[in-house]
Amino acid sequence: MSLTLSRSVAGRVAIVTGAASGMGRATALLLAAEGAKVAVTDLDLAACEGVAAQAGPNAHAFALDVSDGDAIKRVVADIAAAFGGIDILINNAGVSSFCPLEADDYDAVWHRAIAVMLTAHQRMVRAALPWLRQSDAARIVNIASTEGLGATPGDTPYVAAKTGVTGLTRGLAVDLGKEGITVNCICPGPIHTGMTDKVPDADKAVFARRRTALRRYGEPEEVAHVTLSLVLPAASYITGAVIPVDGGLMARNA
Repeated sequence: MSLTLSRSVAGRVAIVTGAASGMGRATALLLAAEGAKVAVTDLDLAACEGVAAQAGPNAHAFALDVSDGDAIKRVVADIAAAFGGIDILINNAGVSSFCPLEADDYDAVWHRAIAVMLTAHQRMVRAALPWLRQSDAARIVNIASTEGLGATPGDTPYVAAKTGVTGLTRGLAVDLGKEGITVNCICPGPIHTGMTDKVPDADKAVFARRRTALRRYGEPEEVAHVTLSLVLPAASYITGAVIPVDGGLMARNA
């Protein structure tokens, strides 16, 4: 069998959720810089428009609340119509869900975590499938977390949602593999994003020295480049993978 294993995403259509900031923003900008047509989606349309403007003429902003199933169907269809198809889906949207078991609002935090970071992923995939099936190099990347590989005390809603993403990724990879659609998962560790902005720099430095092999927090762009590698047409025999991008956090015992 002869394959053209292209390392270019030029002309490919990509959807990135949670793209107004952090890893989503870095991923949208990188894909656009590599020549992809990028749908920048997030709750805040103005913020999305700012990212799209920075990304260039091949990027367009779409307001999207991924906890709204009807909105997902509508916006995905709008994106496909605007760009003429869909080749790449990056499920990145997330919310901070740290909540002790005894908290009065635990159930509300739990339900939002699952809605935004797990249910939304499968809804996005199912909404995009008609167009992904028409692509000759369809790629899905789900962004989970090292909290899906281990756990931090007081973080059960987030841990449950992200662990679910790793399982969903494997299940989708098996279901869609016969169609040549790859589905992979990235598990970022400690990254400089909006979610970690509230952590004092001194505490970040101590944590990184104690827990990561590289002794530092990562940058959103470092996660984005791994995502790019997984969505290349050449990444045609990688599916069902769960890849930590964590500076060696999961590798280090002491």
